[in-house]
Amino acid sequence: MENVKKIFNNIEEFFVVILLFIMTVVVFWQVVCRFVLKASLPWSEELSRYILVWVTFLGASIGVKRGAHIGVEAFLMLLPKQARKFVNYLISAVCVIFCLIVFKESLSIIEMQIANAQVSPAMQIPMWWAYLAIPVGMVLMSIRFIQVSLKLKSEGEV
Repeated sequence: MENVKKIFNNIEEFFVVILLFIMTVVVFWQVVCRFVLKASLPWSEELSRYILVWVTFLGASIGVKRGAHIGVEAFLMLLPKQARKFVNYLISAVCVIFCLIVFKESLSIIEMQIANAQVSPAMQIPMWWAYLAIPVGMVLMSIRFIQVSLKLKSEGEV
């Protein structure tokens, strides 16, 4: 069970590292092809763009987990301890609700992409693969916001 927890706690980092490596290799190869071989790869920029979208949404989840998102901690420190506790829970609840709303709306976009069978211009892959980063990122962010709240509660900091 501990291994499963460790894997889940590091799943975003694993995928972000792999995706950034792939993006780096693709962009490097595109530069080599364009300036050394004088031939351009039509799919490389598109693939890099889609990888960047995935890295952004997975990275947002990592940011929540590490507490790296923008916060107004100076304001919170001015509040009494009970008010600080309430505000922290309220912020987490609002963030989870926001993530779930974006999740729901992104699913309708993906359904439309699937129904229209839209494919990317260069690689001819289904566009819903690129858009899938949004609901995946939102679910992971929601889970991370809940985890952060539970961690703060167990540490007695909220």
